[in-house]
Amino acid sequence: MNRRFSILAAFAVILAASAFFFGSRPADPIGAAFAQDNASAAEIDTSMIQEMSLGNPDAAVTVIEYASFTCPHCARFHTEVFKQLKADFIDTGKINFVYREVYFDRFGLWAAIVARCGEGAENRFFGIADMVYEQQGTWARQENPADIVESLRKIGKTAGLTDAQLDQCFTDGDTAQAMYARWLQQSEEDDITSTPSFIINGKKYANMPYDEMKSVIEAALGEG
Repeated sequence: MNRRFSILAAFAVILAASAFFFGSRPADPIGAAFAQDNASAAEIDTSMIQEMSLGNPDAAVTVIEYASFTCPHCARFHTEVFKQLKADFIDTGKINFVYREVYFDRFGLWAAIVARCGEGAENRFFGIADMVYEQQGTWARQENPADIVESLRKIGKTAGLTDAQLDQCFTDGDTAQAMYARWLQQSEEDDITSTPSFIINGKKYANMPYDEMKSVIEAALGEG
């Protein structure tokens, strides 16, 4: 997925769709998250947004993936390639793998809100992410935003979240804004314009076949 996202356009679209989600409530905290630009994002405290990672935090090699939950190429990576990466380098403790969400659209933000929802979210995050990607062809292709929300809520409840927890997460405007601001900050720092993108020990790479990625990682580990 390679596209620039118009924040103002997204804000207008989300406000138009907010009635189904927030009922008669006048505010749309999810929409407010998109009413930011890079300048305002830099002023927002994002320290409460946890970095989601797997593997060895002390490893000499860190692999950062930037991905969108609505990106078909990202879904393909996670359903077909990620298991190989995990077996070869994450489960063996050779690398620290960090996953960073990209918000090119409001649906990707909604999915990330579910994945990060509730106390102990770090223990559920990757399991929910797996389900979101595995079911992307269904939930992300629905025309009615209300149906998308309901599908994402079902995924969250499958992972053990309650309706009360999901309600709280979906109406937490401060966290939604911080999540989006964090994405803006990090995307500017790492020049992220497409998904999936990878930062391997500080160097950016576009999506690539697993054999090529494996060679890059092995070279960084001194195994190549």
